[in-house]
Amino acid sequence: MKSPFLFIFGAITYVILGSSSSCTPQRQLISEVPAEEVPVTTETQKVMPDNTNAHVRITTQFGDMIVKLYDETPQHRDNFLKLVDEGYYNDLIFHRVIKNFMIQGGDPDSRGAAPNARLGAGGPGYTVPAEFNNAFTHKKGVLSAARQGDQVNPKRASSGSQFYIVQGAPVQEAMLLNLEMRRNAGKDSTNQFHYTPEDIEYFKTIGGTPHLDGEYTVFGEVVEGLSIVDSIGFVRTMPGDRPVEDVKMKMERVKK
Repeated sequence: MKSPFLFIFGAITYVILGSSSSCTPQRQLISEVPAEEVPVTTETQKVMPDNTNAHVRITTQFGDMIVKLYDETPQHRDNFLKLVDEGYYNDLIFHRVIKNFMIQGGDPDSRGAAPNARLGAGGPGYTVPAEFNNAFTHKKGVLSAARQGDQVNPKRASSGSQFYIVQGAPVQEAMLLNLEMRRNAGKDSTNQFHYTPEDIEYFKTIGGTPHLDGEYTVFGEVVEGLSIVDSIGFVRTMPGDRPVEDVKMKMERVKK
């Protein structure tokens, strides 16, 4: 039986989400059936022996995005490519869109779903182990894996198929430093996280959702067609954040 949509309570108030206090509930980026955590590298390498420097085209009615997958997160990269090669994502929709936050897709139940269908709980029946990397922050355009909340998923394993692309909004340096301080609280000097000057400049001028850093696995980024994220992010949505008019996707590998 598929689990209902879940909510998580953010420990950090973030202004672009309209939070007014630290007790405001923050919706997590996926609700999915609990599934076995399965490493996927060995299986997917049978499909494509060399997945390094991989790029994927995501086609929508608003135009195309080219996404580069990070080699530093090999299990997420290989799993995503496996699903792309199988045509898993074709004709799915971005079922959850929140302006100035993110666009989310990858629920197989969204293919041909009725307008009133409750989406966000579907997946391939497995999860992918978390691959957190401090080098990758939630800047605008990054590709991250959705997951269930910590209360049912303490290892923060990722959904087997659901993902989101960050839209976000510009973030001031003071907020980034505050998030950095909170994230480093109680950690020794050898395990500290710091935003680089390049990170700070990007967040200030282009934007992102840094309050998600260290919470979800970032495994790629949009390298062409970043404006498409805005085109999708600004569509009209219904209660539950589903676009009024479906935004469908198709995916294929591209050579770079």
